[in-house]
Amino acid sequence: MLLPPNEENRPKKEIQYQYSPEHLSNSSPNKYKLEDLKRQEMIINLGPQHPSTHGVLRLEVLTDGEIVVDVVPHLGYLHRCFEKHTESLPYNQIIPYIDRMDYVASMNSEHAYVMGVEKMLGIEGKLPKRIEYIRVLVAEMNRIASHFIALGTYGVDIGATTPFLWMMRDREHILRLLEWVSGARMLYNYIWIGGLFYDLPLGFEEKCLEFIAYLPPKIKETQELLLENKIFIERTANVGILPRDLAINYAVSGPILRASGLRYDLRKVDKYSVYPELDFEIPIGKGEMGTTGDCWDRTWVRLLECYESVKIIQQCLEKLTKEHKRTKEFDPQAFVPKKIRPPKMDIYVRAENPKGELGFFFRADGKSDIPFRCKARGCSFSNLSVLPELSKGIMIADLIAIVGSLDFVMGEVDR
Repeated sequence: MLLPPNEENRPKKEIQYQYSPEHLSNSSPNKYKLEDLKRQEMIINLGPQHPSTHGVLRLEVLTDGEIVVDVVPHLGYLHRCFEKHTESLPYNQIIPYIDRMDYVASMNSEHAYVMGVEKMLGIEGKLPKRIEYIRVLVAEMNRIASHFIALGTYGVDIGATTPFLWMMRDREHILRLLEWVSGARMLYNYIWIGGLFYDLPLGFEEKCLEFIAYLPPKIKETQELLLENKIFIERTANVGILPRDLAINYAVSGPILRASGLRYDLRKVDKYSVYPELDFEIPIGKGEMGTTGDCWDRTWVRLLECYESVKIIQQCLEKLTKEHKRTKEFDPQAFVPKKIRPPKMDIYVRAENPKGELGFFFRADGKSDIPFRCKARGCSFSNLSVLPELSKGIMIADLIAIVGSLDFVMGEVDR
């Protein structure tokens, strides 16, 4: 805090201070001031330590008794500085920072970033099919793990502990398989520009087949215990309804957009990697328990996507064990460039992450192996922006249900 000097040490030359005591006393990070409130209104701070805010998010909630009048999300409690870091690192050294954005879906984030750099280098679509199928395999495994976090923690938000324990148990199997592949539990640095860190370990395909045979009945159990539970339906159906036109206007993407009834998935729209060769469906919300686009639909779409990811994993394993088998000659790093120096260009590349569209805008100067600019389009940031629209006129308890249904990660929001 800068304060004017006292008379004893005041310099002869008058100094214009940027912040005066009057300015500091009148300034506030809050949108609403106490003196402006009506008699029955009050301000409640939700977070940034509250577990139901799913991270370091502070919500400034203006209430009229139990009714929410307005919600103002306050960001800036994490300070990742990701985009500034990328201006001082070579393209290949940025991948570990990518992992730390959406840290529960690192493989998916790596896939999006690497595709962008490969497109600049002109090697997109030229890699061996085994590399592409392995990328999709690990990305879909990570998609399931991310959705398990969303489903499990959402159950805790609503008051159900058992589904969380079940989801963490089954997610642990996925993390162990991915750790076997990459050597890291959550932050993998496995998908490299032009290839992979390493081929699949011996015996991985067999263990993965055992796991995906085990998984669908467990997802069905969660469906019966959580989503078809009478209390859960009453807490989520017809709550936080997001109409399709509003979702589009706010650039919402991923399961939240599809829950509003729009069948839009970049794996089908952009047809990147080997997804066009795979057979899978895009679930959408239909308002089966309430209104299309409510909290129940958003949870339902994520659960159905777990079934679809299992189908994708099965097809990838079939391709990897039959058409694109492991050979002694196969080198997952054979196409990795020794020096990554793309030509001068601006480019934007996107992919379907578990939470929505993750995009990267690159500006390369053509002279350096360090990007001049690397801007991340975080899906959690856009999805969180619609929260004030969903929260007007609801009960405070329903605000927790809405926040949990958005499934954001603050590492991707405050980047």
